[in-house]
Amino acid sequence: MYFSQIKWILTVFCMIIGLEAAQLDPTFVEKAKKGHTNNWAVLVDTSRFWFNYRHVANVLSIYRSVKRLGIPDSQIILMIADDMACNPRNPRPATVFNNANQHINVYGDDVEVDYRGYEVTVENFVRLLTGRLPPGTPRSKQLLSDEGSNVLIYLTGHGGDGFLKFQDSEEITSQEMADALEQMWQKQRYHEVFFMIDTCQAASMYERFYSPNILAVGSSMVGEDSLSHHVDPAIGVYIIDRYTYYALEFLEEVSPQSNRSMGEFLKVCPKSACISTVGVRKDLFLRDPNAVPITDFFGSVRPVKMLESVPDVPSIINTVIPQKSTRKAEKTPNKYRYIPPFPTFYSEL
Repeated sequence: MYFSQIKWILTVFCMIIGLEAAQLDPTFVEKAKKGHTNNWAVLVDTSRFWFNYRHVANVLSIYRSVKRLGIPDSQIILMIADDMACNPRNPRPATVFNNANQHINVYGDDVEVDYRGYEVTVENFVRLLTGRLPPGTPRSKQLLSDEGSNVLIYLTGHGGDGFLKFQDSEEITSQEMADALEQMWQKQRYHEVFFMIDTCQAASMYERFYSPNILAVGSSMVGEDSLSHHVDPAIGVYIIDRYTYYALEFLEEVSPQSNRSMGEFLKVCPKSACISTVGVRKDLFLRDPNAVPITDFFGSVRPVKMLESVPDVPSIINTVIPQKSTRKAEKTPNKYRYIPPFPTFYSEL
């Protein structure tokens, strides 16, 4: 009986100490809220070969937009399956255009490709999302998101009912995609996800999603093809897909301070423009897309802490960094000794 009373008293005491510690921790409330604190983008082109030029233009168009709106390269994972800028068939080397009028070189001068060529595989993509990368993986190849991250996932390539092809050699299924996102949720690797896919029968890729806080859009419904927009006669192939073309047209008029909403973005390509039917899934998303700023996914959050009073900067500097003495330290004179230029050898006679 005596020991049980002691145990009960110690338990209550520890609870009181824990509550006091929580009240003293200035970040306790912020940690409890776990809101949106940072942005990441995973942009993937899954197609190789020159005739798939438009898929590279698609992903680079989105890359250019999110970078312009404030997401730094350190928080953008860019996966490109083929290098169209340096392809021998490219009449304009080191450039990729998304319009036959050549208004915008989406390749630019500062593109940072994190996964290229045969590195763009289903395994690497799933490992990237779930954080199961091998030891020694460079930071630029890691998705270092957390429970406060809003993650934009953009995919473009060739797909079908329930799958997306990678390099014409393998596929990721809609179930594998759903399970990867569930692992992200269980491991607290995102706060909200905007899943955007431009491929044939795109809506089939998000039908099996079951994790919370996911907003998804696809360029075509099941049974429909996602069509290209126009050909560039100079290169002889289609240069961009319809859905991404109209999405980019919308994003070009968005600024970091814009009031445009995700609800508006979901309507950028009506059937009269896309020819295919754009699919949207928002039952897993807790917020109303019309009330969500587009910069919540295509821009960058910069948390700012408001100070109630201005600190005395000089006193802080003097406290942290002691002032150097104005008195010059006395230099110790150098000591020299004589070394003969040639050694002398003595031999016993």
